[in-house]
Amino acid sequence: MDAIERVIARDEISQLASRYALAMDSRDLDALVGLFVEDVRVGADGCGREALRDSFDQQLREIGVTILFVGNHVIDFEGEDEASGHVYCRAEVQDGERWIHQAILYRDRYRRCGERWYFVRRLHRLWYGLEAPTSPIQQPDANWPERHAGRGSLPGEWETWRAFWKAE
Repeated sequence: MDAIERVIARDEISQLASRYALAMDSRDLDALVGLFVEDVRVGADGCGREALRDSFDQQLREIGVTILFVGNHVIDFEGEDEASGHVYCRAEVQDGERWIHQAILYRDRYRRCGERWYFVRRLHRLWYGLEAPTSPIQQPDANWPERHAGRGSLPGEWETWRAFWKAE
């Protein structure tokens, strides 16, 4: 790749991490699995986007609201169509009545298929999870912009979020 192609590829790969966070938080499983190669490995025996969709569906039903904030993203190219990366992420996770703050490192593998980059693998590594003393979800509504403090309208205003929980 020349310098311009490398810059474009970095941007496209970087968008994968951001799109992953948005799809995860909005529970848009179609968008989420569409970020991965068609033959993605799932666990020890699974393969393909449908198996990945089932895995994400099961995992995400065990928790409530998630807020993933993507930070540092280092991308190393291993050829024109292969790359690896490290993505720092700060997460907030509703776990029943508990609210958890997490520091995460994703170790990624990427592949270009045709004109697009996809995840081949995404390994979630946890530095820590820390329970917050109170849950922001248990506040009264903020009715923003009326009040700055309180519970907001997300994630409930996402159609994909509502559909995910309705399909339960």
